[in-house]
Amino acid sequence: MRKDRAASQELCLDPDGGLPRLLEIMARLRDRDTGCPWDIEQTCATIAPYTIEEAYEVADAIARGDMGALEGELGDLLLQVVYFSQMGAEDGHFTFDSVVNGVADKMVARHPHIFDDENRDKSAHQQTADWEKLKAAERAANGPSRTLDGVASGLPGMTRAVKLQKRAARVGFDWPEIGEVLDKIAEEARELAAEDDPARQAEEFGDLMFGMANLARWLKIDPEEALRTANARFTRRFEHIEDALAAAGRTPAESDLVEMEALWNAAKRAGK
Repeated sequence: MRKDRAASQELCLDPDGGLPRLLEIMARLRDRDTGCPWDIEQTCATIAPYTIEEAYEVADAIARGDMGALEGELGDLLLQVVYFSQMGAEDGHFTFDSVVNGVADKMVARHPHIFDDENRDKSAHQQTADWEKLKAAERAANGPSRTLDGVASGLPGMTRAVKLQKRAARVGFDWPEIGEVLDKIAEEARELAAEDDPARQAEEFGDLMFGMANLARWLKIDPEEALRTANARFTRRFEHIEDALAAAGRTPAESDLVEMEALWNAAKRAGK
């Protein structure tokens, strides 16, 4: 039952109100009569892009080792869960409590070595394998499914490629050794180089990227993290070029590739 206006206002303004405060704030923002016009207009579909953005900002704060920023970004991410839960409750689909209870039930069910009498004495690798078996059993309990069902289409492309390949590998659709993965990448690169039709180039480029995702899976590398790290490295080295040129009173546009490449290599030697 919703609180009366005075009690609601008191909770919303309570700096120590915790999660009940946040839930009440969201309910007030979405109130059809007195809420915020922008918040009232939102749907799950319009909020989803913000959720993805917030998850990346959490990852960025972790990568930078900025715990102060991480605290704020985690709050922003939690707000997304509260937002979806409020909209779900309004439409009679689910509530915040049902979301919390659902994930709690799932964690208990997937950790029988902690919450049941299953043996806890096993490796992290074995626990991961057991986790996947439990997930597969949950999918089977929901009815017949195909091997690749449940791999979210909204995932970043490289991440989804790895997940699709892992699913296929479970049923034996995989190269027997990494050398064949490398051969496939070389084949896709040759096919891309031989194409001059833009549409076919895009298709061959996609095949090449899919092959690179497969290589990342074999090497147990997170391709998204590897690319984020490469982006950060590129940024540091290019900024070194800009700083070096600025010290000489020039900009990159006033330099040339030979000079900038020399500065790039200097940054690389300096470990940037």
